Amino acid sequence: MVSIEKLVRERILILDGAMGTMIQRYNLTEEDFREERFADIPGQMKGNNDLLCLTRPDVIQDIHRKYLMAGADIIETNTFSSTSVSMADYHVQEYVREMNLAAVKLAREVADEFSTPDKPRFVAGSIGPTNKTCSMSPDVNNPAMRALTYDELADAYREQMEALLEGGVDALLIETIFDTLNAKAAIFAAEKAMEATGVQVPVMLSVTVSDTGGRTLSGQTLEAFLASVQHANIFSVGLNCSFGARQLKPFLEQLAARAPYYISAYPNAGLPNSLGKYDQTPADMAHEVKEYIQEGLINIIGGCCGTTDAYIAEYPVLIAGAAPHVPAPKPESLWLSGLELLEVTPEKNFINVGERCNVAGSRKFLRLVNEKKYDEALSIARQQVEDGAQVVDVNMDDGLLDAQAEMTTFLNLIASEPEIARVPVMIDSSKWDVIVAGLKCLQGKSIVNSISLKEGEEKFLEHARTIRQYGAATVVMAFDEKGQADTYERKIEVCARAYQLLVEKVGFNPHDIIFDPNVLAVATGMDEHNNYAVDFIRATGWIRKNLPGAHVSGGVSNLSFSFRGNNYIREAMHAVFLYHAIREGMDMGIVNPATAVLYTDIPADILERIEDVVLNRRPDAAERLIETAEQLKAAAEQQKGNATDKQVAPLSWRNGTSVEERLKHALTKGIGDYLEEDLAEALKLYPKAVDIIEGPLMSGMNYVGELFGAGKMFLPQVVKTARTMKKAVAILQPIIEAEKQEGSTSAGKVLLATVKGDVHDIGKNIVSVVMACNGYEIIDLGVMVPAETIVQRALEEKVDMIGLSGLITPSLEEMVHVAMELEKVGADIPLLIGGATTSQLHTALKIAPVYHAPVVHLKDASQNATVAARLMNPKAKEELKEKLSSEYQRLREKSVTQAPKTVSLEEAQKNKLNLFGGVK
Repeated sequence: MVSIEKLVRERILILDGAMGTMIQRYNLTEEDFREERFADIPGQMKGNNDLLCLTRPDVIQDIHRKYLMAGADIIETNTFSSTSVSMADYHVQEYVREMNLAAVKLAREVADEFSTPDKPRFVAGSIGPTNKTCSMSPDVNNPAMRALTYDELADAYREQMEALLEGGVDALLIETIFDTLNAKAAIFAAEKAMEATGVQVPVMLSVTVSDTGGRTLSGQTLEAFLASVQHANIFSVGLNCSFGARQLKPFLEQLAARAPYYISAYPNAGLPNSLGKYDQTPADMAHEVKEYIQEGLINIIGGCCGTTDAYIAEYPVLIAGAAPHVPAPKPESLWLSGLELLEVTPEKNFINVGERCNVAGSRKFLRLVNEKKYDEALSIARQQVEDGAQVVDVNMDDGLLDAQAEMTTFLNLIASEPEIARVPVMIDSSKWDVIVAGLKCLQGKSIVNSISLKEGEEKFLEHARTIRQYGAATVVMAFDEKGQADTYERKIEVCARAYQLLVEKVGFNPHDIIFDPNVLAVATGMDEHNNYAVDFIRATGWIRKNLPGAHVSGGVSNLSFSFRGNNYIREAMHAVFLYHAIREGMDMGIVNPATAVLYTDIPADILERIEDVVLNRRPDAAERLIETAEQLKAAAEQQKGNATDKQVAPLSWRNGTSVEERLKHALTKGIGDYLEEDLAEALKLYPKAVDIIEGPLMSGMNYVGELFGAGKMFLPQVVKTARTMKKAVAILQPIIEAEKQEGSTSAGKVLLATVKGDVHDIGKNIVSVVMACNGYEIIDLGVMVPAETIVQRALEEKVDMIGLSGLITPSLEEMVHVAMELEKVGADIPLLIGGATTSQLHTALKIAPVYHAPVVHLKDASQNATVAARLMNPKAKEELKEKLSSEYQRLREKSVTQAPKTVSLEEAQKNKLNLFGGVK
């Protein structure tokens, strides 16, 4: 018989419909569910549909037969709730194994009866989410509490799956996933069950979204979910329940665009009415599902709540001759997740790991954990995220703490705080049991910090396999049996060996490997330490060139240990070190997100002396830097005697400078203390308040963008800049409103939105102010706005143009999606494209070709009003459209001529890089 893996590549497969809806049609009584065997068990048994496999097998087999007659290629076992966890509610948990074996037997018999060489039929073992959740507390007063542990749930799933596999299912379908941690436990159990039974089958996943924002009940976005399950050998991923086919479509599009798996969908029969019934007819549902098929979104189609064999019978005609969905390529970058996806791409420049939730590094955090003041401890984590930390490091290693219990408690508490939980967690411990405990708490894809070869290969491989099974990335320290790697040669030797073991023996995704080649202290007075920073930087470059996919991280504060007590010198050393290390490929590090010193801020004489130390440029570098540090310390103490730091600090940048220079400095440094004063002065120099935004403030923002692009500024500092800009705009807002002429007519109606998947809004908000000041009526939809909402509101409001904003790389694809949806409904509304990752080239290559109306890329907010005025003038609009068409065509042609030359696969294989033939 043809396998399901082969058949899914050839055509769209049909899954059956709802089991519960069909059972209701048989009007079964309490006695039907009990029969004599379960007559004495207390409580109500009606509603325990899975038990019917033992008490009314004729009904279940009749339902299977109806779905197969309707054309289903795959039928599900009646085992959605057949775990000991769910069956405990009915006091029949001891019958779970028997129920699963019976369910497979019933489905298998009928499937084999209908199966032919031309149309084989398959049985998928249905595995529901259970009625418990590992990510959320059942007690609102105790957010750290869990109704069951990860291990308890995994054991229950394993018991069910072993019976399903022994019974002869063709696939395991983990469905209606509302909590990703539950799903991860199920995936873990599936691997163990297949290992125990010696039976390997495809694993299918199906998620249910709980709201129109497209998140699961436990709060994850679909992209974050994909990151969380990326470690598993997944056959298909899809969506079921929650919505009807039309409402489910935008989320299905999102999944199909990103998931490197086959795609399934089995929506409800529309939305339920006030009585909980489903009114949508089979024909109506088929009409909506037809779009899935025509647009190449799916490989497997079925039905959920409210659907019956009549709904499934509509599908064979729809799928006849239709091409199945082609899975997206596997991501060529590191994916991490909390509630949201963190995609580590070159555009991110540097991933900042917040360091303050570490009992070994923060006395305050240790005290709060010791005193069980968890709310205050959480505020430290929250502040780090607000300051720009993209990952939060958590370490509970202290001799007087129960590290395992504290790690579990704190991670469970983080899960209840969406502002913190949206970012990934780094589980940091030298105790293996603490790391494993942490892995069992997180629904997202986390980072383990760390493993190494210091205990030998066997232990290293054991730990790596465990990390992979729990679905995490890992930091690999440059340690081996000989000890810490402290020279360039030792660093690359250890890292190359670890990489080879992880990739070749464990099957670890190279993108999930993060090397820490050991940031060690320099300027210690010992000559053998002088080259430590240089060795790290050189090793970083070697790793990124020779170990494909791997990342480089490090604990930056170790570098400046010799200068404890002199924070300025320490932060300046860190800025210099990061500037050079990032240029070589370091893309992650544990640093203080609130650091204030920028590479460009360091005076030339001090920069020279710091670089002499960091780059080991002269033998007396350490002595010269110590001399400078002492001078700075003495000067600081002298200033303390004259005035407070806050009074003295402004003098260096506020005296003798223009208001434009002061505003630029305030934005670059994220200083909001003097905005009222400086903006009041600027208002005397500029005709209108909006001119200040378009002039010096915009100039400052552009300068920050240049520094970020050059690696001289990092995301936490950019976040501070954005806050300062928001504060400046808020100060000017009342004046801008007062300057508007009463009774003036609108210059046009503009809809603004940050596209779905993106939460950044500073650029959009500035555009809103600038456009409003130029007489435009603004409809601001906010952030994370789905394409269908943008299209719907644009048509309802009859807007004159749409402004799309986005900061992160995935936003580029979402903008293309919006343009395609506008084209699909026949809209003729100009699109304005803006945001940090957008470009004229991307607009020309990807967005403009899919939409006939003008698509204009704008570098900054100051350009919007000018372009909008041209779009509102019919003649100028046509001229602009022709100019854009010509410019975009030129860019496309140039892009084609610059395309890299390729060789044949055979030739490329002959030229393959020999990584391990000997490290040089």
